[in-house]
Amino acid sequence: MYLELATGFGILIGYFAICLTGALTLRHFVALPREIFRKILHLILLGSIFLLTYGFETWWLSAIAALGFMAVAFPILFFAEPIPGFSKLLIERKRGEIKRSMIVAFSMFAILIGFCWGFLGLKFLVIASVLAWGLGDLAAALVGKKFGQYYIEGKKTLEGTLAMFGVSFVSVLVVLFAYGSLDWYGYVPIALLTAAGTSIVELYTKNGMDTLTCPFTAAAIMTPLVLLWGV
Repeated sequence: MYLELATGFGILIGYFAICLTGALTLRHFVALPREIFRKILHLILLGSIFLLTYGFETWWLSAIAALGFMAVAFPILFFAEPIPGFSKLLIERKRGEIKRSMIVAFSMFAILIGFCWGFLGLKFLVIASVLAWGLGDLAAALVGKKFGQYYIEGKKTLEGTLAMFGVSFVSVLVVLFAYGSLDWYGYVPIALLTAAGTSIVELYTKNGMDTLTCPFTAAAIMTPLVLLWGV
């Protein structure tokens, strides 16, 4: 048990250390647009869900690792915030954004791991729920900022919402095909309903809390449908 936790947690720490070093090095040598660099950090965060699910054999050790990472990273970010240039380095929109986002994201990971993997025994639902939000949100931000013309809710655009729907649909569909064992006719309707639900929730969620609302919505939609069509 202790070896599994130590090994998995060490891999998680190493993953973030390597990826963040690589991202910052790339930014040093390449003039990346601010939003692109933010989305690179977003992708690094999303990638960690594969380590938390398939880097552990025991669900509660995975959840502990997620919360443990948060406990380790929080003081580092807390003491780094006052350093001149820190917020600019990580492209924070406001001071403390990275710290708050990290707390919300890893709390969400731990809850999904406990429910989908621990309670239901469906590890792939953790990945599907996270990617339905994460990749969809990334697409919404990039497409909305670049091509958005029709504003439908605050600064959110129709183009961004459609991009989220499309990418969420494909993400869930791929995960179901890769990891699930449903009846064949269940894949598309589950992906469609999940993408629609997360897109609507993301549209009306404020203050960046879609990190919680969208994955939980995805899990709430997929769970009964997956159980209905069999696993």
